[in-house]
Amino acid sequence: MAEENPLAVKQEEENDPHFEPVVKLTEQVDTKTHEEDEEVLFKMRAKLFRFDGDAAEWKERGTGDVRLLEHKETHKVRLVMRRDKTLKVCANHVISSDMRLQPNIGSDRSWVWKVAADYSESPATAETLAIRFANSDNAGQFKTAFEDGQKKNAALTTDAPAEAHAPATEESVGPTTVAPETETETKAEAEEAKAEESAPADATVPADAPAADAAAE
Repeated sequence: MAEENPLAVKQEEENDPHFEPVVKLTEQVDTKTHEEDEEVLFKMRAKLFRFDGDAAEWKERGTGDVRLLEHKETHKVRLVMRRDKTLKVCANHVISSDMRLQPNIGSDRSWVWKVAADYSESPATAETLAIRFANSDNAGQFKTAFEDGQKKNAALTTDAPAEAHAPATEESVGPTTVAPETETETKAEAEEAKAEESAPADATVPADAPAADAAAE
């Protein structure tokens, strides 16, 4: 009986069936955040809070980079903040000339302000927001950039310049005491800020990030 040649091609191996895919993939759709059309004027890590009027308490909205963005064509400046990891928008509003940053009672690194229309959720809502930075220097830089944005927006409209408005009082701004700061939390935020300063700056938002500019629509 002849031995079978192991190198011989078997008939079943010669068959090369071709299968058509059952599910056809659609073309990839690029998600636009409208941030591609804006220039980053300011970017810094912070923690954001909102005041819940029903519960009469401050609630944390998220931690991440707060940015001031200027549109390349309209030159309108807005504030956008996304949560770490999820990149979900937790603040998105135009910086109007009537807004006032009020110091947080008992802290030199926090600010409180009122927003008539915040577009981080749909529909837009009026909010009282508070933001806390790792140190007072960072808080001061944010205030300077915020007020510069107000002046730019005021120059684009018929509103009076921001400095012409009377300073806001605590009553007009609302509650100014944010959630208490613990020593552990303060140290952790300071370490994060130090790490941010040593890391290369990167203002790019991933293309698959959720759309932030509900106001533009």
